[in-house]
Amino acid sequence: MNYETIGLCYVSELVLISSTLLNENYFTLKFNQMKKLLQIATAVVLLFLPSINFAQAPNLGTAVNFVLFSTNGAVSNSGISHLTGHVGTNNGSSTAFGNVNGVMNDQNGVSAQCAADLLIAYNQLNATVPTFFPAPLLGNGQSLNAGVYSISSAATLNLDLILNGQGNSNAVFIFKIAGPLSTNAASKVKLINGAQACNVFWKIEGLVSMAAGSHMKGTIIANNAAINMSIGDTLEGRALSTTGAVTINGILGYTPIGCGSPILTGPTAPSLGGAACYGVFSSNGAVSNTGITFVTGDVGTNVGLATGFNTLNVTGKVHPIPDGSTAQCATDLLVAYNQLNVLPHDIELLYPAQFGNNLVLTPHTYLLNAATVLTDSLYLNAEGNINAVFIIKINGALSTSTYAKVKLINGAQAKNVYWKIEGAISISSNSIIRGTIISNNGALSSTSTGVLIDGRILTTNGALSTSASSVTAFGIPSYCATLSVDDLTLENNSISVYPNPFTSSINIAINKASVIENAEFIIYNTLGEVVWNNVISIELTSIEGRFFNAGIYYYRVITTGKAIQSGRIVSQ
Repeated sequence: MNYETIGLCYVSELVLISSTLLNENYFTLKFNQMKKLLQIATAVVLLFLPSINFAQAPNLGTAVNFVLFSTNGAVSNSGISHLTGHVGTNNGSSTAFGNVNGVMNDQNGVSAQCAADLLIAYNQLNATVPTFFPAPLLGNGQSLNAGVYSISSAATLNLDLILNGQGNSNAVFIFKIAGPLSTNAASKVKLINGAQACNVFWKIEGLVSMAAGSHMKGTIIANNAAINMSIGDTLEGRALSTTGAVTINGILGYTPIGCGSPILTGPTAPSLGGAACYGVFSSNGAVSNTGITFVTGDVGTNVGLATGFNTLNVTGKVHPIPDGSTAQCATDLLVAYNQLNVLPHDIELLYPAQFGNNLVLTPHTYLLNAATVLTDSLYLNAEGNINAVFIIKINGALSTSTYAKVKLINGAQAKNVYWKIEGAISISSNSIIRGTIISNNGALSSTSTGVLIDGRILTTNGALSTSASSVTAFGIPSYCATLSVDDLTLENNSISVYPNPFTSSINIAINKASVIENAEFIIYNTLGEVVWNNVISIELTSIEGRFFNAGIYYYRVITTGKAIQSGRIVSQ
């Protein structure tokens, strides 16, 4: 039954009812029939509601990775813009961009594929059937549910446009505008009740012009026209043009998450081993301090002296001269450095001298291929993944402005941040740096007054100095206490552990009879987790290698509540 048939039934029944109003029984009968007819009509309408309210999102293909793109036109920037996502053009050039949290792709294979995928997405949007026809003036507090909206002329966004997902995170909003789209200053698209920017699409047949302070949500595809974004604009989505320039000025733009986008975890973190025990360390160079400096973690050097640190202000141990612990740290620090050094980068930040300036980075391995200056703030955004790892590799020295800050947002944690610096490091007063810093062949020549290191400062070769600062090493493994035991020399050991490295098995031999039945032998992995623990009651104990994955482990021997021996073993 179609809608016309239902309407005719209503008319015929009403005529019949009007001619028999005096017959009460007949009226009651027909009223009940009308009620049933209305229920049937309602059911028919509801049957078609899902296809009306929930449109089908287009397939963006590789265009999903771009925050700014033109198939045929220049892409340019002025001012300081902060962008997450690829930027590029398939016929033109990208100019005047600073550091971008993505890859620049101009006239290459990636841009060619994006151009092809963008055309497919445009055609899919163009083929959608409109279900709503709003007035050309959008916003002013207007609230819209999911669907395909068509405007047959130019359109303007003013004040707030609210997109209501009605509790459905898959709700799709498509706006088809047969002319230009402009936004007035400070206009905003707001998402409520589960609506997501990744499910919002704007197909514009003309110029897109956004006034200062506009907040846009969704993927904009301008067909045969340019896109202009002004200072202070925010785009959670994408600005893509089939033919036309894309021009921005001091904006914040980022590709949206959700809708099946990958959850960024970043690279694999290096294994710090014994270096995880230290807050301040040099493998080869003096370590010194002036003023009142607080350190959580050990302090030391493996070649030279550690001076000026008040042990009352160190939560850990100060190693004034090299010992077994510093030797272990130097060995493990080199391993960690090598792991970082061979790690390939995902994104190269092209302007090292402009690092910071409120740049936002997501979990990746980054490369800055020259001396780098951190100015103002750097944001590390974990996108809700508390285990996400950030690695920043700098092929040159690192210096900071005063009051420079590394800020962690959306679940990012200092324990998952690593810096590999090929050169000297100078951290200016009142700066806040988060993560483990590993300098290779470079002095940490200036950690100035008021500096806060939420992590570690470690160097493979060079002097290290602090001055009235605070260094807080995080997640210090439980085996670190054993690496600070003074009696670690082989000739004084009560227990021998061999072979080392080992493959099929490892042996524990007791050299002093007084230790038998009093020695607890504990093996830890590099995360500080206990992987084997037992009381040694015989002169020779053998442990099968199958209990250990390949890697570095630490052990300690405890008798009468005191650690008497510790060391490192390697499983191959």
